[in-house]
Amino acid sequence: MAKWGEGDPRWIVEERPDATNVNNWHWTEKNACAWSQEKLKELFLNAKIEGDGVTCEITEMEKCEGEAVANNRKGKLIFFYEWNIILKWILDEKSGNNIEGKINIPNLSEENDINEVDIEITLKDSTDEGERVKHFLHTKGKYVLREKLKKYVSSLKEEFTKGMILPKKDNVKENISNITSGFNVKMQMNTAATPTNNHKTVGCKISTTTIKQQQKFQCRAEEFFKVFSTVEMVQAFTKGLVKLELKKSGQFELFGGNIHGEFVEITPTKIIQKWRCKQWPSGHYSEVTIDICEKNDHTEVNLTQTGVPLSEETSTKENWDRYYWDAIKRTFGFGYFM
Repeated sequence: MAKWGEGDPRWIVEERPDATNVNNWHWTEKNACAWSQEKLKELFLNAKIEGDGVTCEITEMEKCEGEAVANNRKGKLIFFYEWNIILKWILDEKSGNNIEGKINIPNLSEENDINEVDIEITLKDSTDEGERVKHFLHTKGKYVLREKLKKYVSSLKEEFTKGMILPKKDNVKENISNITSGFNVKMQMNTAATPTNNHKTVGCKISTTTIKQQQKFQCRAEEFFKVFSTVEMVQAFTKGLVKLELKKSGQFELFGGNIHGEFVEITPTKIIQKWRCKQWPSGHYSEVTIDICEKNDHTEVNLTQTGVPLSEETSTKENWDRYYWDAIKRTFGFGYFM
């Protein structure tokens, strides 16, 4: 097992160039965040939306937050992107009217068809002429905007398909340089904005609850167990350095230390951890039990977490969904039928 912070998060066989991703069996990932931001700016900035005697120009990309990655698992390309975009627009100066507003695109992601992506049009100042322009952008202008979103998605897939599917073993050396690591995004757990106490309060009773979740993964039980027990794979789906001492009483730290604890029991079918979030009251731990059960065509994973502070129940559930289950499915393709 690699030491904490060492080793390439993509390959366990990194030192064997002749075996690097032979026949595309191992997973690879490319970070498309910076490229996506530049591409979206290129598509939208200074773009004009014309029709019905109206000419509007997009003058600024006020916000472009999110991420995009391209994955290859067993020769299958899987793209993930999620963007929140805010654009500023103005009415053409020739009209003589000082009309401006914003375009909000809050949910551009692979989970939504482009035609289902929300596009909200707002006005800086509401006037009769402004409302007419807003109506134009809301109806006909949206088609122009959606075409640009489609162009982004198609360009993303075209650009990041290059070098992701490697040749067979005989030609692998020619393409090793095409693979770049995408695990430099610093993911942090979302936690409720509650006051923290860095000193343990003796005799303070904490109201707790139990969380139960069930997930299905398109993989073997052995593969899922490796996701939780191999440094390189944990680094992959958490997108950061981790500490992982795979033994009873061994320590673990994930998400920049926001999640930490120790192993109570670890077998290929069951993992039990003392588990806490950094924001929780000092010294308070929950107990996480992960049961791994292989079925005929999938692996069923049952999570039971006892001792969760009642005030943290909702955020903890959401964090398991987003930063564990969804991230694992997205990173390794376990949520997709191959």
